Amino acid sequence: MDQITPESQVTKLEEKLKAANLPVDLAEKVGNMIALLKASLSNPGATFVNYESVSRYLDWVLSLPFSKETQDILDLNKAKEVLDKNHYGLESVKNKILEYLAAIMLNLKNNGQDTTIRAPILCLIGLVGTGKTTLAYSIAEAMGRKFERIPFGGMGDARSLRGQSRAFADAEPGAIIKKLAHAQSKNPVILLDELDRVTEEARADIMGVLVELLDPEQNKSFTDHYIDYPVDLSHCLFITTANNTTNIATAVLDRLEIIQMPSYTDEEKTTIAKTYLFPKILKESGLAQNQIIIDDTLWPNIIRPLGFDSGIRSLERTIEGVCRKVARQIVEGKAQSVHLTAQNIKEFLPS
Repeated sequence: MDQITPESQVTKLEEKLKAANLPVDLAEKVGNMIALLKASLSNPGATFVNYESVSRYLDWVLSLPFSKETQDILDLNKAKEVLDKNHYGLESVKNKILEYLAAIMLNLKNNGQDTTIRAPILCLIGLVGTGKTTLAYSIAEAMGRKFERIPFGGMGDARSLRGQSRAFADAEPGAIIKKLAHAQSKNPVILLDELDRVTEEARADIMGVLVELLDPEQNKSFTDHYIDYPVDLSHCLFITTANNTTNIATAVLDRLEIIQMPSYTDEEKTTIAKTYLFPKILKESGLAQNQIIIDDTLWPNIIRPLGFDSGIRSLERTIEGVCRKVARQIVEGKAQSVHLTAQNIKEFLPS
């Protein structure tokens, strides 16, 4: 077995760099770091620390998709199918998204190999549970792109986005670089979720990073403090969400195209519950269709067990609770199937 020495470790770094397909100037930058490391081998104590730092940096830059991207699906009919499959109702929202995608698709078709996104950033504004995040998933699916999500709720430091300088021992890249590396594609859909929920103390700094991130003239050379090399984000499709625009800086709003998410009506919720949610939750609960029967007249009670809710998240939890209670009765041998009626429905609903 070969002995691990500082020299052999440095040689491994040189081999990894040689095999990599990095931009020329970045390869030169890393090469210089390795050369300095090699020159410091006379001080073994310092060498180990430097080796870890250089090795970790090289691993990060090698993980970035400088030339990898997915092939876009430029088919508006396909996009409509995906939106209709994943979302009931929301016709005005889906029409706006289709118009938005149509403009992007035309640009991509007309510009051949250039997959730079030339469009304002969509911002889905609405109350909790109205489908903002799942719409972003659907846009990625419709275009055949990888999907990544960055939650902004409670974010308290701009370094969470832009990374920290390697001068610090615990330095690491920011969320943007991490998501690019995870997607292994330079043109993913990146959801910036809940922009309005960053902490008050960090809001100005985070909004400053967002101005650069969302501007197609600036994000061609986005510089993460850890990577310390301009990365082209102009091929990414950014989508943002928020509950409202109150806490979003004006400079950021200028780069956004607002789409207001409506609340679901009781009729829409009933259709969503019966057609989409109930069959899915039934399967997840391990129940057969004939093991739980719900009278049609009960759905208004299930839709509003505790009063009005604009979205469908609490509705989903209510149906999950009903199914779990039925599953327990079956497992305990108290019943082989359960028929929910006006007489027993209260036993299964949240109190």
